[in-house]
Amino acid sequence: MGQLLDRVMQRHAWRFWRKAARDAANTPLSTLRGQLNQARHLRQHLDQIVHVAEGRLALPQIGSSAFPKPHGTDWSWRPELWRGPLATPGLSSVQTKARLGHEVQMFHDCAESEISLRQLRNSRESDLAPFGLRMDVFKFDGSFLSLVVDLPADAARGLSKHHLIRVNSLVESEEPIEIFARLNIQHGPNTEQLVRELSSSQKDQMVEFDLAYSRLNEKRIEKLWLDLIFEAPDLNQVVLRDLTLLRLPRAAL
Repeated sequence: MGQLLDRVMQRHAWRFWRKAARDAANTPLSTLRGQLNQARHLRQHLDQIVHVAEGRLALPQIGSSAFPKPHGTDWSWRPELWRGPLATPGLSSVQTKARLGHEVQMFHDCAESEISLRQLRNSRESDLAPFGLRMDVFKFDGSFLSLVVDLPADAARGLSKHHLIRVNSLVESEEPIEIFARLNIQHGPNTEQLVRELSSSQKDQMVEFDLAYSRLNEKRIEKLWLDLIFEAPDLNQVVLRDLTLLRLPRAAL
């Protein structure tokens, strides 16, 4: 009985608002003002339902850390920005050292920032990451621009020269752009830096850092972070649909 009554009331409300929309051009202003206030109040609830439903029903599921991992992987990670919704989803006129979430930070030397960052929801069936990051750069008067991703403590635990660290990313840009990935490993007073270039000819990127060729002091490893360095980024939009890292033992020489 309750469900039947709910359906009757829903149909009545639907007919009321459909007629109100159809007659709005000729409705007396005194009546129209009241309908406007009611419609605004109703729209708040409808917008909330749409927002929550799209988030829950869209693929992939929020919180997902799923991505392909080769046999032997002993550590893997997708940063929070690509995994779940942030409390502050975007920044405009981004200043150097500004953070988006707890793990991503921007650095640049622009005199006046015309850069924006925004977390966006991935919804394509081909996307594995629940969220992506869009960076819009308009006028750029600086000499460098980089996004820094702080890796968790687990990445350093047990790390040795016998490891490879692999970075997978899915990058889209309006215009071709050179992007470099630099892995930084702090060990004692020193920081080891390894640099790889991401190919601008394809969206799905994979680079590997072979620690066997580093001067790493395995006993003093403290922390790791990844720099994504963008060359000549002005008048461009770059979307990082996904970013993942993993660690696996290298093959014996």
